[in-house]
Amino acid sequence: MKKTLLFLYFVSSILLLNAQNYTLKDIVEGRFTAKDIRQMESSADGMHYYQMDPGNTAVIKFSYTTGDAVDTLFNTRRARECTFDTFQGFLVSPDENRVLVYREKEQIYRHSFKATYYYHDVRRNLVRKLTQNPSKQMIPTFSPDGKMLAYVSENNIWLAKFDFDTESQVTKDGETNKVINGATDWVYEEEFATTRLMEFSPDSKLLAFVRSDESQVRQYQFQTFNQELYPGFYTYKYPKPGEKNSSVELRVFDIDARTTRKMDVPLDLDGYIPRITFTGNAEELVAMTLNRNQNRFDMFFVNPRTTVAKLILREENKYYVDAELLNGIHFLPNRFTYVSEKEGYSHIYIYGYTGTLQKKLTTGPFDVTNLLAVDAQTQTVFYEAADESPLRRNIYRVNIDKGQPQKLSVRQGYNNASFSSNGKFFINRFSDTHTPTLITVHDATGKELRVLEDNKQAAALWTSAQFPNKEFISIPAADGITQLNGWIIKPRNFDASKKYPVVMIQYSGPNSQQVLDRFGADWHYALANEGFLVVSVDGRGTGARGEEFRKQTYMNLGIKESDDQASAARYLATLPYIDGSRIGIWGWSYGGYNVLMSMSRGNGVFKAGVAIAPVTDWRFYDTVYTERFMRTPQQNASGYTAGSAVALASQLQGKLLLIHGTTDDNVHFQNAIEYSRALIASGKHFDMFYFPDKDHFISGENSRLYLYEKVIEFYRKNL
Repeated sequence: MKKTLLFLYFVSSILLLNAQNYTLKDIVEGRFTAKDIRQMESSADGMHYYQMDPGNTAVIKFSYTTGDAVDTLFNTRRARECTFDTFQGFLVSPDENRVLVYREKEQIYRHSFKATYYYHDVRRNLVRKLTQNPSKQMIPTFSPDGKMLAYVSENNIWLAKFDFDTESQVTKDGETNKVINGATDWVYEEEFATTRLMEFSPDSKLLAFVRSDESQVRQYQFQTFNQELYPGFYTYKYPKPGEKNSSVELRVFDIDARTTRKMDVPLDLDGYIPRITFTGNAEELVAMTLNRNQNRFDMFFVNPRTTVAKLILREENKYYVDAELLNGIHFLPNRFTYVSEKEGYSHIYIYGYTGTLQKKLTTGPFDVTNLLAVDAQTQTVFYEAADESPLRRNIYRVNIDKGQPQKLSVRQGYNNASFSSNGKFFINRFSDTHTPTLITVHDATGKELRVLEDNKQAAALWTSAQFPNKEFISIPAADGITQLNGWIIKPRNFDASKKYPVVMIQYSGPNSQQVLDRFGADWHYALANEGFLVVSVDGRGTGARGEEFRKQTYMNLGIKESDDQASAARYLATLPYIDGSRIGIWGWSYGGYNVLMSMSRGNGVFKAGVAIAPVTDWRFYDTVYTERFMRTPQQNASGYTAGSAVALASQLQGKLLLIHGTTDDNVHFQNAIEYSRALIASGKHFDMFYFPDKDHFISGENSRLYLYEKVIEFYRKNL
């Protein structure tokens, strides 16, 4: 008997060791993460690209065709009067006569930052500080002729003229938390994904910009501790649903005349200008606007000298117009591309400058997920599509006049491409669930020129660690009709005769996707090492399945999403190898919100849940995102109440771990506080953990490892 026990102990130890070829710490510290390449910036002609050297001491010009270095535009060791050894980033003028580099980068919000900039005169090999102004600079923008640079400092626009070595102040009314010129406020940056609304005209004679007046937007303030004896506060403007937004207007600065005109763009007082640009004509300034409900998009051609605006295109949608589609507008001589969902799927259309529809360029029961580039010379449009499956992406090109799409990507999985100027070359990033990212260079015909990163080392580590396979599955939605996409990860030594606990990983937000045929060495693989099955299901409202599928949660966020997670859990409980009494759910941000909704509306199907940085009531979140899907509380009071986790707190069933960062500028800590208040009032016991002075991402200083250790221990204890 003793020998048998020893033998069984030996075998179980071997199995345990086999299951521990990777650890949570390995995953969090990036041991299996696929390597990327250094940032590549296209030259104006699209034939070359620029990169920083590995030591961040030089800007080097390379050929797309060969990959050979053809020039060094800037080198800190060789440039005259250069007072620094390294820099953090760069920008090259269109004529390559100047290189702008920055140091002392200071992050503002998710994307925006300010820094100290220097410019290098390539012909003189001379470095100068951009300005003697002690304040740092933002969003530097070269004029098309390369002779000027506009930038923002302390919410005002400045203009530097290189030939004269002068700078002048374009605006003088900029003020923190009041008026912003050229740059954007918090909500524009976060929800319209833009930090710059400032553009030169093609002839370099005019500078167009949006002026944002946020003086009527209410301030949000949170405490910052930072190990100080007397903690401080951070204050900024954050508009919440139904409250006042920034008021915006489009202005044009005439550089020679030094005069500024306000453009007569028809815009509701609470409307948005998420994009501005010029066509190839300096007399045609393009203003793209959305009404506050975001269900009407207007595009105007504005004469910057007469200030008169002409409506070129209007689209109205019974739900909303997705602002991301505006990135698909590209101007060619006398026509432009436009991506619309108006026929049920997002497709590319060609319009003339009079606003007349010329043709529909793509067609079929699938979504064009990104318009990537346009080559005006060959009249070719390059795009990404979920045509084979919502789980995958392919890259295509199509000639506007011939209209026969050609697939450029050759590997089945997830392809993502970034094009050089004018679409001459592209960098393709391919992966699937078991293949780390393969990064390759291609010409415009799709021909592979070379491999930039094969990630063979990551692939070998992944294989040797024996990560379990991710299996794609289909699960019925709560309506009993729709089939939902999902995946399941089983422990390596899975035994179908046993009953396993399950953790469901989800996000569930509008147009999002977690179920993709794409590589990722994610933390939840560590759950499989603990003996859990891990499942993810993309419910109704998620992306790449047409407009009706992704917009059916409109005006009622949280209902169908939570119904589908609960329904999926009940379906999983019917499988012979799953213990239906031990099903948990996990989510971050919108996913955290849906954890709370699912545990409150799921009739006890979830035994335990972890909600990280969740929205708990949509009245607490920002205007642009929330009102896009819910309109205002004044317009949709019942939807806000039905979708409030706070209002449903008394119905929560199961063990809950609530996690939040105290300085989250996106989903405020207020959400966790008010939800906790509601749980306490309802006598609902729960666990809560906060991360001091951490934002929405809860990263740095061992935070991620600590967080996931706590999450796994919670599931280990409760499932």
